[in-house]
Amino acid sequence: MVDIKGKCALVTGASRGIGRGVALFLAEHGCDLILHGRTAEHCQPILDEVKKYGVRASAVGAELSDISQVEAMLSEIDAMGVNVDIIMNNAGIQAAYRAKFLETPPEDYEKSFKINTIAPMMIVYHFLPKMAERGFGRIVNTTSGIRSEPEQAGYSASKAALDKVTMDLAVKYDGTDVCINLTDPGWCRTDLGGPNAPNSPESSIPGVVVGAFINDKRSGRNFAAC
Repeated sequence: MVDIKGKCALVTGASRGIGRGVALFLAEHGCDLILHGRTAEHCQPILDEVKKYGVRASAVGAELSDISQVEAMLSEIDAMGVNVDIIMNNAGIQAAYRAKFLETPPEDYEKSFKINTIAPMMIVYHFLPKMAERGFGRIVNTTSGIRSEPEQAGYSASKAALDKVTMDLAVKYDGTDVCINLTDPGWCRTDLGGPNAPNSPESSIPGVVVGAFINDKRSGRNFAAC
């Protein structure tokens, strides 16, 4: 198991739900943090919590549906002068539940792909070369086990696309100490999952963070939390 004490992790969607739990777990293990929310102010409560563990932490804001904001966030992180060793791409949306699924509008796909596929991969592409140069990195993209629900077509398609590009990219780094994997937190009672989900957000920990701790130089796996 990798000792992540003194490493630095970027956690997207860190202000609440599963992302908040990920941030706390990493902080407990001594990992410095860059916490992302729609605005930096949204992350202030969790920022205060993680600092109690004695780690260095800062907050950044970006609306992930706006690629210009994502690019500005990445520039802001670069200006901090820190090495991002771990990426936990947790943020995501479920655009809508369409009971009349044959009337699914194109906007469901557009917004879902921007936030659930394009933004996390832009983050990965930005930091991955530097990870490779240093010879260490951990990338964990959050997927979903959703199947057979055309009512959530935009969401499921965007997660399937994230699976594909993550697994294809992972092949290029398998056998190195830059490990690229997926995690599936299960259906949890979050703002995305809704109140009827069977699992609490806490149930996803530590499953969703396994990819940050692995030490076998293997990429291309899906670590299920439940």
